[in-house]
Order: sequence, then C-alpha cells, then structure tokens
Amino acid sequence: MDGSQLEQVFAAHGAVSSATVITDRETGRSRGFGFVEMDDDAARTAIEALNGSDYDGRQLTVNEARPRSSR
Repeated sequence: MDGSQLEQVFAAHGAVSSATVITDRETGRSRGFGFVEMDDDAARTAIEALNGSDYDGRQLTVNEARPRSSR
C-alpha cells in the first residue's frame, strides 16, 4: 500500500488532510504502518469502520496515534 491507496481507503469515511505510509530508509519498503490526518468526527468513523477489517489479504489495525514512548 502506498500513500494514495491509504488515502483512498480512508476517504470513504471522510475528508483526508494527509496520508503517509512509513518506509524503511535503506530499502524504501513499507514498514507496515502509516499515518492519516482527518477531522475528529471522520477519524472516529474511520477507526470504527476500518479497525479489524481486511485489505488485500491483511487485517488492518486502525487507532489514534499516541505519543512516542521514551527509549
């Protein structure tokens, strides 16, 4: 999945401000997660609709971003 595919999946549930798939710096391959920015109401709707759903044979985990924990 790339950023435009990620945006399309979420756009079905509201306006998407941005969608980014995180990639490995060395290989350029997806690291298996990304970030989508939406308004709060659309985000809640998308989380409820997409969490646990299947996309291209893989189960999606969709939740609100949390601050990074200290190392």
